[in-house]
Amino acid sequence: MRKAILTLTTLLLTSWAMAQNNIIKLPAPSETGGMPLMEALSKRATNRTMDGEKSLSQQQLSDLLWAAWGINREDGRRTAPSALNRQEIDLYLVGRKAAYLYDAKEHSLKLVAEGDHRSEVSSQDFAKNGDWIVIFAADYDKMGGGNEAIAGIDAGLIAQNIYLYGASEGLGVVVHASVDRDTISKVLKLRPAQHIMIAQTVGIPTR
Repeated sequence: MRKAILTLTTLLLTSWAMAQNNIIKLPAPSETGGMPLMEALSKRATNRTMDGEKSLSQQQLSDLLWAAWGINREDGRRTAPSALNRQEIDLYLVGRKAAYLYDAKEHSLKLVAEGDHRSEVSSQDFAKNGDWIVIFAADYDKMGGGNEAIAGIDAGLIAQNIYLYGASEGLGVVVHASVDRDTISKVLKLRPAQHIMIAQTVGIPTR
């Protein structure tokens, strides 16, 4: 009986540890500082030339996700608007070692797939060399059946936030509609109601 209890306890602790490892708690975002808005707008640009060996720091990743689609008010509203505050856009990150779902409430990343799937998102060089590819998936269930035009607008607003943060930090950023939607939807385990709008690759520029 004692052996059985010890075995069960070990299994529970192992399961808990695995669950903990599947969640990356991001550092608190830096909600002040950065480049002045008008200067960031003047420097906002697409840069496809990225260094495949360099990575964003954890703080940069935290700040980028908060700037993109983080919670900035006590009522749960975000840094980017959405139609009727439906908040239908889910952000997935595809990186060198794994793919994650961004949880804005917990400001954390939830593991959805292990391995490097960047080349499965797009065959273009910048996608393979960028540190992270952000996938914008609209959940049509949250929209009462879906509206592609509105979801596209909401995704674009988030993408501009990423561009402005990238300008402030000197990052390479490129938004692209070229996505192998069928393949990456399976990798990310998207539900039928989730539709990929766009993707945005972010990395350290070579120049």
